[in-house]
Amino acid sequence: MSRIVAIRPEPGLSATLAAGRAAGLDIAGWPLFELRAREWQPPEPSTIDALLIGSAAAIRLGGAGLAAFRGKPVHAVGEITAEAAREAGFAVASVGGGGLQKLLGKLATRPLRLLRLAGAEHVPLAPPEGITLETRIAYESAPLPMPGEMAQELAQGALVLLHSAAAARHLADECTRLGMSRERISLAALAPRIAEAAEAGWADVRSAAVPREAVLLALARDMCH
Repeated sequence: MSRIVAIRPEPGLSATLAAGRAAGLDIAGWPLFELRAREWQPPEPSTIDALLIGSAAAIRLGGAGLAAFRGKPVHAVGEITAEAAREAGFAVASVGGGGLQKLLGKLATRPLRLLRLAGAEHVPLAPPEGITLETRIAYESAPLPMPGEMAQELAQGALVLLHSAAAARHLADECTRLGMSRERISLAALAPRIAEAAEAGWADVRSAAVPREAVLLALARDMCH
């Protein structure tokens, strides 16, 4: 069974490691990214009906600008993001289970004016008729160099979990920079678009059927066996 390696930034990395170990997986982690807050200009609160949040990082790193919207309901991409919103004092109106685009399609209240707090790299959305989006960039994911210990682990053969397209590209770039062969490294991606960003040359590349952590870990287990 190959070692599973997670590379997402904290605090998500610790959550993935805990979930993987609870499922009985041999999993290790090295963050190849660091989340950093970015300054953003809030729109006039009276022009916004609710918040659309695609990551708990948007809540944790949203800064002082979030205060003006504390009374607005939150539509969260998943339960982890919803819990971060609740802890910050927001009321959660809905929780998705298959990405922000699918969540948008299920929002029945219209017209609806949403403030989307996103990372510097984010998935483009097509709001349905009756829903408008104001997007603000609240944080960024800064790439970090691959630690030597991680490079040694991958050289022996491992499976890397990919939670974003940026992670896929950065992993590929770091392997190239360090002169590492991709032939002993397999990839388990949270979604097909993430797998596509990794390009070619890996031992195996597969995508989770649904973009959920538990599904990704189950996929990793299957791939390792």
